[in-house]
Amino acid sequence: MCFFYPYQYFIRTIKMAVKEAIQEAVEILRSGGTILFPTDTIWGIGCDATNSEAVARVIALKKRQKNTGMIVLVNNDTMLNNHIKEVPSNAWDIIDYSEKPTTIIYEDPKRVAANLLAEDGSLGVRMVKDQFCQQLIGRFGKPIVSTSANLSGTPFGGSFKDIDPTILKEVDYVVNLRQQDRLKSTPSSIIKINLDGTFKIIRK
Repeated sequence: MCFFYPYQYFIRTIKMAVKEAIQEAVEILRSGGTILFPTDTIWGIGCDATNSEAVARVIALKKRQKNTGMIVLVNNDTMLNNHIKEVPSNAWDIIDYSEKPTTIIYEDPKRVAANLLAEDGSLGVRMVKDQFCQQLIGRFGKPIVSTSANLSGTPFGGSFKDIDPTILKEVDYVVNLRQQDRLKSTPSSIIKINLDGTFKIIRK
């Protein structure tokens, strides 16, 4: 029986670390702050997707032009429906069957910050399957912005150690999880789906 104690302690320690990280991150998000967090793809800079002031802070932090659009994360069908007026039927198929994390660009977002949208009014949304992201979004109760953790015009890194020190300094909270991961992460696929069901692959 004693053989299992170290493993059980290890699992308990991880669960506590995740719980604490989520609690800290949610407090920052609710206050209009910014976070740096591991996602189902690369590390992302996040904020409340319904808070225009928070979104403006992320845009300024990345030194990004306005109206270029940013991705938001949701954790279930209900949240997606709450923020997209009409989800095309083939979008559900992509969400259900894609093996790789896939961001879908929709034409008709609602109840999100206006400065989050692309110039044509569209919005990229990804429904995450990653457990940490699901718990974080569920606890926060609203979509979370997830834009790559790099300054505009510079390449994004595949791991935490590649993140620009400026970003580490400027965000309000850095999630202390998965920072030692050795595997290089890659960004999501991106597909734009129109209301009539036609689509275009932006990034494989």
